[in-house]
Amino acid sequence: MAKSLHRATTYSILVNLLLFILKAVVGFISNSIAVISEAVNSLTDIISSVAIKYAVKVSSQKPDETHQFGHNAAQPIAAFIVAVFAFVVGIKIVEESIKRIISPEEITIHWAIYIVLGATIIIKIMLSKYQKIIGKKYTSPAMNAAGVDSLNDVLASAIALIGVICVDFGFRFVDGIAGILVAVFIFKTGWEVAKENLDYLMGKSADDKLIFEIANKALKIEGVEGLNDLRSHYVGDKFHIEIHVEVNKDISTTISHDIGKKVKFAIEDMDEVQKVFVHIDPV
Repeated sequence: MAKSLHRATTYSILVNLLLFILKAVVGFISNSIAVISEAVNSLTDIISSVAIKYAVKVSSQKPDETHQFGHNAAQPIAAFIVAVFAFVVGIKIVEESIKRIISPEEITIHWAIYIVLGATIIIKIMLSKYQKIIGKKYTSPAMNAAGVDSLNDVLASAIALIGVICVDFGFRFVDGIAGILVAVFIFKTGWEVAKENLDYLMGKSADDKLIFEIANKALKIEGVEGLNDLRSHYVGDKFHIEIHVEVNKDISTTISHDIGKKVKFAIEDMDEVQKVFVHIDPV
């Protein structure tokens, strides 16, 4: 799993680095705030990918004396930091775009701008699909966040492209408007990523569907006569489960203990669960 996630983050870094260089060059040549905003957007993607790559490395480490339940929180923490960074960048772009609307600057439209922005849209669609597949397959919140960001980049690049076309027709003030709209998508990405990862960091409980699946697994274990309590919360991007199982009060402690272990192992076999704490209640 760790190797696949590392490979995915490496691809993301290389793709975003290439797009940043191309956008920065055509942005400098054209002096378009819409294109420059897109270059900055790609720069944030590079920083995001580097942060995610490091987070994946940390989260894959085994539990130790100082982190006895593992390092799963590394990915949501990295994703949340990326979200905060996106907000800061978005504000800077809005400030510069408003200046451009009030006092439009001379912009040079070059054919390379159309090629770079068009290629960005195609590449980002492909990258988003790839990141979402990897994120879903390995239950990686950081990679899922990257997939959402890449999809938003598609829309942001499309807006920048429309802005450039308008400027080409003589409407220079549209460049600043396009810059603000690109910033809006950066804000949108930051908000979506922050909202999702706050659930991990705040220890949100599992939804009803997962609780139902957990309860069913426990009730299928021979010797379990019922459940009287089941609680859950995120630790990093995985759930910790506390479950009270009812067993016949007349069976031995050893048998009760074995039943508890079977319940524990059955639930911990689920991809969404990291640790299970079983309490035996004789009835």
